[in-house]
Amino acid sequence: MNKVSIYQKINEILVEEFEVDEDVIHPEASLKESLDLDSLDYVDLVVIIESNFGVKLVEADFAGMETFQDFYDVVERKIAAKN
Repeated sequence: MNKVSIYQKINEILVEEFEVDEDVIHPEASLKESLDLDSLDYVDLVVIIESNFGVKLVEADFAGMETFQDFYDVVERKIAAKN
């Protein structure tokens, strides 16, 4: 899975599962402000990422994560490490 397809799949998940407006999703946007997710939503996001990409996100992965690009990079690194 290449970088572009990872980003597209993540964006698709955010739009479909969390009803995020596509217009707010761009690499430099603030993840927390744009998504406005509560703690249960983050748990759901972790489960959905795991089922779609086969990687597990842990609390430490979210430390320092501020932008969509940060989120993309974490998922991409996890996928690369798995393969």
